[in-house]
Amino acid sequence: MSYLDNIRTFVRVYELGSMSAAGRDLRISPAVTSARISQLEEYLGVRLFQRTTRNLSATEQGRAFYPGAIAVLETLNDAEAQVMQLTDAPRGTLFVAAPLGIGRRFIAPLVPKFLKTYPEISIRLRLSDRTVDLTTEGLDLAFFLGQPADSALKMRKIADCQRLLCAAPSYVERCGMPKRGDDLINGSHNCLNLRYPGASEFQWQLQTEDGPSRFAVQGRHECDDGEVLTDWALAGEGVALKPLFEVAEHLRDGRLVQVAAETPPVTVQLGCLYAHRRYQDPKTRLFLDYIADHIGQAVREAEEKAMF
Repeated sequence: MSYLDNIRTFVRVYELGSMSAAGRDLRISPAVTSARISQLEEYLGVRLFQRTTRNLSATEQGRAFYPGAIAVLETLNDAEAQVMQLTDAPRGTLFVAAPLGIGRRFIAPLVPKFLKTYPEISIRLRLSDRTVDLTTEGLDLAFFLGQPADSALKMRKIADCQRLLCAAPSYVERCGMPKRGDDLINGSHNCLNLRYPGASEFQWQLQTEDGPSRFAVQGRHECDDGEVLTDWALAGEGVALKPLFEVAEHLRDGRLVQVAAETPPVTVQLGCLYAHRRYQDPKTRLFLDYIADHIGQAVREAEEKAMF
């Protein structure tokens, strides 16, 4: 197994471009990471990486070794999956990513029951509103809210999610009630923006009489955590674009009100991305089926609680 561990370590170092990042991902120390790479290089009789105090890059031999290393690990995973299909006890670790709102409200509360049902499975749940990369981050499943970019990944749609523009009554009283998207870009309103490094979406897509249109909104408040935007909206700081399920309770209690109702945001989909090979693993299929069965209904129930 030590040779396989060395190959796994090599693959993560190659994909992440960092010994320390690979060590964190594999939950081993930098020293162990470095030792495994050195052992693999000694066994192969070549240098797989060029190392300096600041940079690490794959050598020609490292680049040549990577496809074969991936093939070895995928073959092993396929073999393990075939064995697990013949047993009643799937096992192993699942690496799952989800947006903060979806993860906190719907996915995280479902994990304990799933793990009680399948005691040999472990879940590593990573919550972030940024876009994740399944390959470089070693993920089995990545839940998303929106429209994923075209890729070779497989996608499972779970539910359509309504969105709306909202603000606190105190903000509306102070700045006026915007009725349309045009009112949000005339300089009289502060829009609360969800932005993170690498984000490509800097506009709000709203439904108009002529179809979906993009509005280049501006604001003094930006954050990469959607929950913070909700808090700012509740504090009367500005207008937020939110999934309905995230703010349904605040709308019902009157702490937030819908604004610019004539041009609401377009509906987005809640779904999950996965690599085809990973989905062949029983534990991956079991978890995705379990979440999909529960979360779609939970989203609909949360939306029904909203009162305008």
